Amino acid sequence: MTSVHNTSQATAPIQAAIAGEALIDLIRRPDGSYLPCLGGALYNLCRALARQGVGTQYLNPLSRDRFGRELAAQLVADGVLLAQPEPVQQVTSLAVVNLNEHGHPDYAFYREGVADRAVSAQGLDDACTALPALQLVCTGALALDACDTAIYLPWLEAQRAAGRCVVADANLRPSVMPDLVAYRTTVHAALAYAHIIKASDEDLDHLAVPGTDALARARHLLAANPQAHLLALTLGGDGAWLLHRNGTQCFAKEAQPLQVVDTVGAGDSFLAGLLAHLLRQAQTAGGAESFAHFVASLTAETCQHALRHALASASLCVMEQGCVPPGWEAANEWSRLHPAAQDPA
Repeated sequence: MTSVHNTSQATAPIQAAIAGEALIDLIRRPDGSYLPCLGGALYNLCRALARQGVGTQYLNPLSRDRFGRELAAQLVADGVLLAQPEPVQQVTSLAVVNLNEHGHPDYAFYREGVADRAVSAQGLDDACTALPALQLVCTGALALDACDTAIYLPWLEAQRAAGRCVVADANLRPSVMPDLVAYRTTVHAALAYAHIIKASDEDLDHLAVPGTDALARARHLLAANPQAHLLALTLGGDGAWLLHRNGTQCFAKEAQPLQVVDTVGAGDSFLAGLLAHLLRQAQTAGGAESFAHFVASLTAETCQHALRHALASASLCVMEQGCVPPGWEAANEWSRLHPAAQDPA
């Protein structure tokens, strides 16, 4: 299950630290059998960032079981640094995935007493403190379970106070959260700490954000989180928006239909492409300002270029079976050869 990519990033300065689930997706095949695939939104994001050339650390522990060893091996092969290289006794999380006729996944999760939840706010904070070049931290998805509030919310608060850019990927999984109201409350609490928010149109529905359509809801969510500078709204095959606090609004959509195999990992690849592009732009701009300050002062042109790269990253992912995030050059080349439509009409 492990594919070798590029290990050179393991020695690169760590710019991104990612916390959240790492699990095995058991994907149902037409014959009724299940194909085990490495997954988890934040796990996928780690791999995707490293493949795009970003020095990345995964903060959660992994299991000593076979699945845990395979998860760890793939991260290392992609160039991700493990904050906790020693495996733990707890088992690996499982997700049973059924794909509908359009390739969209439906999930059932098994996550009690699992390895990636064997973590504390203090442990996450200590790992980040040890990274002198750290620019951003990210969490979301299953990590925003109300049961784990005492882990992730204090960590996000501490990271924001330390001057790092906080990224929150809403990525809701309401079907596996028994108390949707408590789950929604926790997600909103996490978004309140974020400089950058990513949400899909479905996320905005689950969060009960008011508005006549997805774009109106995204504007409302950005306005309701005054500490956020940037919000990425993904609409699946209908493209994506970037909304900035300064009023900039950018849209991009593939001009031609894609040969979609499945959408597993598409949102994670999108976010990785966005963050990788912004980090490169910040590095090119130079100056002593933090990445969070850079994001606060983005121009419309920078936003549009970053959005196109993010969309290209997602497009390349959906044309593969499972989550196969593209590298920087592949996404760059796709973006160059396939100009995106910038008009949502």
